[in-house]
Amino acid sequence: MKHLNKIFVIVIMVMSLNSYAQDSNNPWALSFGVNAIDSRTSANSADRRGNFPDHFEQFFKVKRDWNILPSVSYISLSRYVGDNFSFGIQGSINKMSKYVNWQGPTQADVVVINPGDLMYYGIDANVKYSFMSLIKSKVIDPSLHFGGGYTFLGDHSYGTVNPGAGLSFWFNDNIGLSLESTYKVSFGDRNVGLTTAPKSPSLFQHTAGITFKFGGKDTDGDGIYDKDDACPTVAGLKQFKGCPDTDGDGIIDSLDACPTEFGLAALNGCPDKDGDGIADKDDACPEVAGLASLKGCPDADGDGVADKDDKCPTVAGPKENAGCPWPDTDGDGILDKDDKCPDVKGTVANNGCPEVAIQALDAIQVEARSIYFNSGKSTFKTEDVPVRLEAIAKILKQYPNSKFSVQGHTDSDGSEKVNQKLSQDRANAVKNALVANGVDGSKLSAIGYGSSMPIATNKTKEGKALNRRTEVKLAK
Repeated sequence: MKHLNKIFVIVIMVMSLNSYAQDSNNPWALSFGVNAIDSRTSANSADRRGNFPDHFEQFFKVKRDWNILPSVSYISLSRYVGDNFSFGIQGSINKMSKYVNWQGPTQADVVVINPGDLMYYGIDANVKYSFMSLIKSKVIDPSLHFGGGYTFLGDHSYGTVNPGAGLSFWFNDNIGLSLESTYKVSFGDRNVGLTTAPKSPSLFQHTAGITFKFGGKDTDGDGIYDKDDACPTVAGLKQFKGCPDTDGDGIIDSLDACPTEFGLAALNGCPDKDGDGIADKDDACPEVAGLASLKGCPDADGDGVADKDDKCPTVAGPKENAGCPWPDTDGDGILDKDDKCPDVKGTVANNGCPEVAIQALDAIQVEARSIYFNSGKSTFKTEDVPVRLEAIAKILKQYPNSKFSVQGHTDSDGSEKVNQKLSQDRANAVKNALVANGVDGSKLSAIGYGSSMPIATNKTKEGKALNRRTEVKLAK
């Protein structure tokens, strides 16, 4: 029952390691096989215990010195922790029927005794460093390890420090043959020279077994571990590091702008039916070769308007006129779009409108100066004023694009303030009358100048009469 308890402790410790999370490809390694115990390292005379080479003398006297239990006698579990290091724990069992001892002063006095078929149990933990990546091998895996453990030998138990080395041969990514030798150094009483069972000897333990690596995660089931899978949640191809290429155009879906259509690498995996270098998804005219500047559409007349939008596809014209040339309805050389008077011939200087003739201005002034007001008022005096206003309006409407200024003036009688207001009121009266006769009010302005702009002397009755006037002039 005592031995069963020890085995139970070993199993629990091994199983407990499996509770740690896995985070890399096949981070776990489970090994099992046979182990051999060799006590030759403790067989030294009292005066040679410190002679290091003696510990390794006659290392491979297998038949004479090694204790081997003919069954699976060790199991270990280790986990890769990064940078070629792994941490492991091992449980082993054996039977000591051969104990090497030194009972004389010479090497010939080395003898092998049976200490009573002692049961051996070992619980060990170590940190291992693998040289496999350093030698760039995928098969041969040499290693060194160092750790410690606890040994149960018969009725005695003691701790050990465990340096060692190993060599594995991997048949594939998951299965390999592992060989290890560990020097379990004890610092207790070794009973040198006695024939009784030792209490705490230093031992060599050799193991040979099969190792299984596992724990690699392949979420999408494409045969590529998640750690090496650029697309771990979507099944893909090995040549694309686990990423899919749905349309088979050699461009993985995540980089393919058209993942379901076979396309060209130059167009990020998209097709180009018309061969104009513009992907169909971006081509406004995918069936007809065209220009990149027009989103893949042709422009037969080269006016920058795609044929599909050009109302005059064979004649060049501006985009603003749907690809057609601008008309010049009145034939004055100014296109309708720039012609303020598209139906009447005009001049460039006047934006396509006819310029106001001097004769027209003279006629306007004649009529305007014949408009008389009641004294000190802005009401018209003579009955012929409406006729004169109508004549002025008729002339102004011939120049719809020209602007005119209605100006009111007074003589010097009265105060400046009164004359200013009176002149403004009279100018407004004429403007309003012209608007009533159909003149565009936005083309007219009214301003009073009072007595500031006389055209005759204010010292005579006749001069004052001339200064009391209304004028209509071409505005600048």
